[in-house]
Amino acid sequence: MTPLSGVERNVSGNLTPPAAVQLCYENVNRSCIKAPYSPGPRLLLYLVFGSGAALAVFGNLLVMTSILHFKQLHSPANFLIASLACADFLVGTTVMPFSMVRSVESCWYFGDNFCKLHSSFDGCFCYCSIFHLCFISMDRYIAVTDPLVYPARFTLSVSGMCIAFSWLLAVVFSFSVFYTGANESGLEELVSALTCVGGCQVAVNQNWVLIDFLLFFIPTLVMISVYSKIFLIAKQQARKIESLSDKTAKTTDSYKDRVARRERKAATTLGIAVIAFLISWLPYFIDSIIDAFLGFITPTYVYEILVWIVYYNSAMNPLIYAFFYPWFRKAVKLIVTGQVFRENSSTTKLFSQ
Repeated sequence: MTPLSGVERNVSGNLTPPAAVQLCYENVNRSCIKAPYSPGPRLLLYLVFGSGAALAVFGNLLVMTSILHFKQLHSPANFLIASLACADFLVGTTVMPFSMVRSVESCWYFGDNFCKLHSSFDGCFCYCSIFHLCFISMDRYIAVTDPLVYPARFTLSVSGMCIAFSWLLAVVFSFSVFYTGANESGLEELVSALTCVGGCQVAVNQNWVLIDFLLFFIPTLVMISVYSKIFLIAKQQARKIESLSDKTAKTTDSYKDRVARRERKAATTLGIAVIAFLISWLPYFIDSIIDAFLGFITPTYVYEILVWIVYYNSAMNPLIYAFFYPWFRKAVKLIVTGQVFRENSSTTKLFSQ
């Protein structure tokens, strides 16, 4: 989903570099130019990028395992979260390791076919995350506005349809764009000039960049609108609870209030996840539009920073859950210590009803 990878930004129209310049493939015609780091920074970058990939893989694996193993966590909303974690997990396994080598070595060593597949995975998991977060925001809205009716409205079948839609649309859109070559329409001369051995050029024309941005902007607008309403309603509910002076009324509403507080806390946590997502992705999409209309002017190092901020978003959500959800911390402890392999461990109570 990247307009041009860091490799292509190091390649000029003249693909015959001076002898002193290092190449991705020595003694190979039309090899891309290599811009290597010195050993110290190189090792540091591998540690930083590698730790991000490891956190995305193991953190999201813990989220998925927790929700799928413990029966108390089997709810429509949590299945949406598990599916979101699956998308982030796949970013950590299929996207980040190869991008790490590309970013540090400034060369693509994994072949042309995998270049296209890698780009398709990149775009697919991005859109999948956006759609999941959008559905999660709508789920939280229903839960906060009417917590007692919510279980009957947001059922397992509704959750399943949201998950299926998110994955299907993301996969079909990303793979069809990159494998039909529609993204390169009108950019044939640029792609030809930048084609070299050891590169992974994925040029995206202005039309598709705008479509990309709309697929990001419209769900984002929905999320911002929904969460704004959620927090307004949450404030009203809090004031209403505080204003109750009649003890009988308090006793009558105790269960409803307890459910409402739990749903508001869940909405707050997921709202923070959405804010983290926006902070990570918005600069990248803005840069994509600027590049598409001004001729790919972003310096390589700026582009790489923006891309890795995006990738690190896949590692953020497990940290957010660990900070705000005691049940997640308890589940992780049970998983890490191997207690999940005990008989009937799936029925362990992680929180009070």
